Amino acid sequence: MTRSTGTRQPLTSKARTRATAGAGLLLVGALITGCGAEPGEIPLSEIRPESPTATPTPSQSATPDAVGAAAAEAHNGLIVSRAYTDATRTTSAIVTVGPDGTGQRQVTQPPARARDDRPDWSPDGSAIAFDRTDPQTGTARLWTVSTSGENAHQISQLCDAAGGGADCANEDERAPAFSPDGKQLAFSRSWGALDEAHNKQIQYSDLYLMSPDGTNVQRLTFLTNDKPYSGAVSNPSWSPDGKQLTFEYRTSATGQPANSRAIYVVGVDGTGLRQLTPWELRAGERADWSPDGTQILFTTYPAGADNAPGGGIYTVHPDGTAIGALTPAPSTAFYGSAAYAPDGKSIVFTQAAAGSGTDLYSMRPDGTGMTRLTNSADKWLSRPAWGTAAVPAQGTQSEAPSATPSAAQSAAQSASASVALSAAPSPSAGLTPAQAPGQPKPDDNELPDGEDDDN
Repeated sequence: MTRSTGTRQPLTSKARTRATAGAGLLLVGALITGCGAEPGEIPLSEIRPESPTATPTPSQSATPDAVGAAAAEAHNGLIVSRAYTDATRTTSAIVTVGPDGTGQRQVTQPPARARDDRPDWSPDGSAIAFDRTDPQTGTARLWTVSTSGENAHQISQLCDAAGGGADCANEDERAPAFSPDGKQLAFSRSWGALDEAHNKQIQYSDLYLMSPDGTNVQRLTFLTNDKPYSGAVSNPSWSPDGKQLTFEYRTSATGQPANSRAIYVVGVDGTGLRQLTPWELRAGERADWSPDGTQILFTTYPAGADNAPGGGIYTVHPDGTAIGALTPAPSTAFYGSAAYAPDGKSIVFTQAAAGSGTDLYSMRPDGTGMTRLTNSADKWLSRPAWGTAAVPAQGTQSEAPSATPSAAQSAAQSASASVALSAAPSPSAGLTPAQAPGQPKPDDNELPDGEDDDN
């Protein structure tokens, strides 16, 4: 993770996949090789620390048949997303919309210039987990809020206020993801000193697990343990059976390869860490598993700038085979993160139409039937997650968002649980892709230039 306030380091070029004319699934015949390293198992010595740490407790899992049956019976409820609350795009909140894009409602009430982002639904649809970036420090903490917007509160604090040390000012946690049984949250944690010579790259960054109340914190990966300043871990996502997690790994200017990104997979017990996508594809954001567990959905970003058109939305099998493009390649549009509907029959994703910010779109799992869901003007809806929460009755759509919380909400939001972590080294018309060119100005995938996103 980097603390970015402007221009990013140049990024490596990628091998672009070409889509055939017409909508549909493009299967890449051979897995693209990546900068001297094939996706595959990573030696245990590279991911384990010298000192012992707590062993994560696996989440309850289900058989493939049970997972498929559950998906078939799933109810497509509300979509949750990030949206700006002001025209200058300095404050963002968590909002929900119906499956058809109507009924937009603001759920959180962040302080001015704070950014609520990366929401995820609890399995029962009763709560939303998200991260909130402090406008003063630029660091984020994890929060939860009920679907109705009540009981918003911080669920963790990375450093003990009495003895956290000098590096506490840089500690940061983001991108919470509920396990399928709702008993755990996966999230990314970054900490340590900043490398001022290389775009303020953070020293350490890895994947963690904890209970939804902020207790039982356990470290899961050790990618940067012996390679400080080499990259950042972010955006975890659970497999439907609760046995594996995907996450994004972005290398720094001093990483190998430099300034690239890929999707990784790891077991919930910390074993079986492997690279899923090749470096040249530059896959990022939160990958999402299909409800039946047979496909993983992800987004790619072109080399040179994360805010440029040219990327796309892809799928891959959990074993790394059959990479397929769902959107045209090369693309003249900007695509952001994507997520499956609970029943697996639709995908919601972020795209920028010409001359505007990001909005939410949907398509079928084969890439056909692309439809624009929202027309949010300057709200820049992005990072959607599709849950099972019931859609409110008509007439309950919220008025214009306000960035100022009420007294009751402020009181609820001030309640936090301090968690001591074990220290590591210190209405819409159908729209086809060709009809939707655009060149938005989001920094780090889905934020305007100058914002600190850090994935």
